[in-house]
Amino acid sequence: MGSLRYDGVVVHVDDRTLSHLQIVIVNKLRRNQSFLMSWKDSPEVGDGRSSIWLHPQMLLHFKFEGSKAPTINEEWLKTLAESADSSRGLIVTSELGGLRSLTFTEKGRAETTLTQTPTEPRQRHHEQGAPSNHH
Repeated sequence: MGSLRYDGVVVHVDDRTLSHLQIVIVNKLRRNQSFLMSWKDSPEVGDGRSSIWLHPQMLLHFKFEGSKAPTINEEWLKTLAESADSSRGLIVTSELGGLRSLTFTEKGRAETTLTQTPTEPRQRHHEQGAPSNHH
């Protein structure tokens, strides 16, 4: 289980998902673009939703548990990048298109963890509640 640290918030996420998020986030920030990243909270923290505003002037730290970089799923990467470019921001989804549950820790608050929620087979991306690139 890796983690993403940002302005006092630590989001725990599996290395595979974190690798894909890192690519999308770094590509946005290197273009000096700020954006929202949202996820479904794990049941341990109330099963709600959380979001953070990411901008290039804040320190961001990606910590991977494993030493090997996973194979990148180009279709999933494209879906995440399109989400990040939308007005809704980057919505963390699984490779199958369902929402991902994440765990996070804030300064002085209880810790939570990113876990995969069961999903139905991927149908159409916009039917899964994820943002569409159509405006």
